[in-house]
Formats: sequence, structure tokens, C-alpha cells
Amino acid sequence: MSPDLLITSEDGEEIKNKESLWAGDKDWDNAGTVARSHILNNFIETNQGKTAPELEQEFSQGASLFLVRLTTWLRLTYMTGSCLDKLLRSIGVFLSAVSSNHYLIEFLEVGGVLTLLEILALEKIKEEGKKESIRLLQVIANSGRKYKELICESYGVRSIAEFLAKSKSEETQEEVQVLLDSLVHGNPKYQNQVYKGLIALLPCASPKAQQLSLQTLRTAQSIVRTTHPSIVDNVLKVLSTMHLEVQYEAIELIKDLVNYDVCPALLKGLVALLIPSFKETSKLQPKILNDTSALQLTAHLPVFLQQAAAAKAIGILAHRNRSLAEEMLHLRVVHSLLAAMGNTDHSNSQRQASLTLKCFVQLFPVVEEHVRKSMGEELYKLFFSNAGDLYMKIDSIQADILAANKVNVTKALYLSDLSHSNVSFYFGHRNQDPVAYNTHFQKEDVEGKE
Repeated sequence: MSPDLLITSEDGEEIKNKESLWAGDKDWDNAGTVARSHILNNFIETNQGKTAPELEQEFSQGASLFLVRLTTWLRLTYMTGSCLDKLLRSIGVFLSAVSSNHYLIEFLEVGGVLTLLEILALEKIKEEGKKESIRLLQVIANSGRKYKELICESYGVRSIAEFLAKSKSEETQEEVQVLLDSLVHGNPKYQNQVYKGLIALLPCASPKAQQLSLQTLRTAQSIVRTTHPSIVDNVLKVLSTMHLEVQYEAIELIKDLVNYDVCPALLKGLVALLIPSFKETSKLQPKILNDTSALQLTAHLPVFLQQAAAAKAIGILAHRNRSLAEEMLHLRVVHSLLAAMGNTDHSNSQRQASLTLKCFVQLFPVVEEHVRKSMGEELYKLFFSNAGDLYMKIDSIQADILAANKVNVTKALYLSDLSHSNVSFYFGHRNQDPVAYNTHFQKEDVEGKE
């Protein structure tokens, strides 16, 4: 008997020829659930990391027979979850082995991909089993383009995305992100499907799923190159999150998206968020009238969280790119920032709007002139000396003045040399006729007044 065919107990005693644990057909076929679990444990410990030739040698050129038994048991028992994680890990030993393409084909021919995807949707199955299913799908996807296409053709993107949204384990969710990232690379036929699936995940209730989806979307966007119209609304809605890590990823994606054709809609949407609609803010009024303690809830009202995040994002974009800042001036961003500074219901909105407005004041003299005039000399000095703390120093009257401001620098920009600069614009062709371009902003000015 070869030494490597022995299993030893903790005290070193040779207890059994391990070959009989899994190589013998009768041993496996006659074993119950407990015995099979023991067989799988030993198989994983002994064969993890082996190449396909080494596995064949281990099973005397009959490794495929054992794989057949594993896949058969998987199809019979996966709905009950019996030993599922061990069973999937054992199959993974075959599929991840070097030179194991024939094992992979054997697994796929018996519907392996569909089984793995069905496992993700079953509520009775434990998280550990689903995580192993995701890992096997990773192995399959990493085996080549045609295997990625097979997963996608099996409605895999939808199943995987839904599982990411529902999973309660962050570790498992990170495994799903790895899989989605693999599916979007080297998969030109279905990369758009993965891209749209990631966008569809953004409204989900799981902050971790939102964070991972936003991260992967940045990669997917650079691969797909074209944008889907729904991405703007979905990303802007994510800004209402209470989770700073999600907000950070959303702003990082916004920084990428301004380089695509959705830039005008994105900038317009960001500026619009600075002044929440009456419909949204009026939802809070009955609570305030009936219960003074409800005032504490305003700090977490999604529309105010969104307002603060939008102000922060606008400041980041303006600081990075002067041309974007100039475009937002024509969207009356100064007026909207001043209004946000007057929102005494949410201090972070006031702070972020104040910091962003200071950026515009420093970039454009015409903005400084209008802001100084609107605030008055005393308030302006407070603002410019410490914009981040201004919200703690203004009184209710000053806040009302800011909220009701009528500042509109669009006309001043249109009349000044600023509108004739050589800065590139996203709102028209780069070589657009100046007369037509100025007419565009005249129209914007009229709409702003209305």
C-alpha cells in the first residue's frame, strides 16, 4: 500500500485506505449523507490544487466517473441544500484544475450552469452554498469568452444581479462583484447586458450592493463606451443615500460620466437637486405641525441628503474642470447654491452649498460680484472668511434672504467676454456658431426668469 493512499488520525494511526472512500463506485453509491460528507471532506483536503493529470492518476484514469457521481447528486439534492457547499467545492476541485477543460465540458453538458443559477434563487439554501455556486460560476466565466456567453444566454446576468441585491453577506456580495466584473470583460456580445444589469441594481435596498454596482459600473462604462439614458436618473437617486461609502462611489461615477454624451442631462439634474420640489418637502410639514420631535427627522430626509450630495458633487466637478463650472453657471447654479445655503432644516446642505459656492466665487469674478450684492457686505465677509462654518453664524432672517435670492448671472455671462472664451462646451458642437450659441443662452435666461 502506497503511503500517500493512507489517511491518518490525529494521533498518527493509519486508519483507512482513502482510495476506498471515493474511488470505489460501490462505496459512494452505497454511502448515506453522512458518509458522503466524510468522503467529500477527504477529497477536498487531499486533492485541492491538483492538476487534471494528477487527478486522473489519483483515480487510475477514472476521475470523470467520480465527477459524474458528484454532478448527479448535485442535481438530485441541490433544492434541499444537503452538503451543498462541500459538494460544490468538490466539483470546483475538478473545474479549477490545470488542463481541466474536459471536466468543464462534462459539467456543462449536464446543465451545470443552469443548476448553479437556480441555486442562487432558492431561499432555503444557506449563504455558504450560494457563495460556492458563485465561485464555480467565476471559474466557468474565467475559462473563456464562449463560457461567459453561455452564462449570459442562460439569463445569468439577471439571476446574479438579483442575488447581489438580496444577499445579506458582504463577503458573498464581493464574490458576486468579481463575477460581474469578469462577465463584462472580454464579452462583447453581452457586455451591454451586464452594463444594463448593473444600472438596474442601483435602486436596490442593499447599500453594499449599491456600492459594488457603482464600482463595477465605472469599469463597464469604460468598456461599453456608450451610455444608457437611464443611468443619469439612477445615479442621481443614489445620492439620497445615508451611506457615505455609497455616495463616494456615486460621485466617482459622476466624474467619469461627464466625459460622455449624458453630461448635459447630468449637470442639469445635479443643479435641479439643489432646490427640492415643493412636493417632496411638503411631505414633512404635517409631521412638524403635529410633533416638534419630528424636526430631528429632517436631518435624514432623503431629499435633503440628496441636496447636500449634489452640492458636494458640483463643487468637485467645478474644481476639476472650469468648463463644466461655466456650463453650470448657465444653469443658474449660483442661485440654486444660495437657496441651498438657506435650508436651515439640513446643516450639511448649507455647508456643502457654501463650500461649492466659494469655489465658483474664486473661479469667476462675475459670480463674486453677484454673490456680494445678494448677501450684503457683512454676510459676504463671513462667507468668504470661513464658508464651511457660515451655517452656524447666520440667523433665520439671513437664511430666508439666501433661500429667496433672485441671483441670475446668465445674462451677465452672455453679455461678457466669458461667453466668447475658447473653453470647450458640452452643450453644443465644439465649433458651434457663436451667434447660435449666444441665442441658446438667451433662451436659457428667459426660461430662468420664468
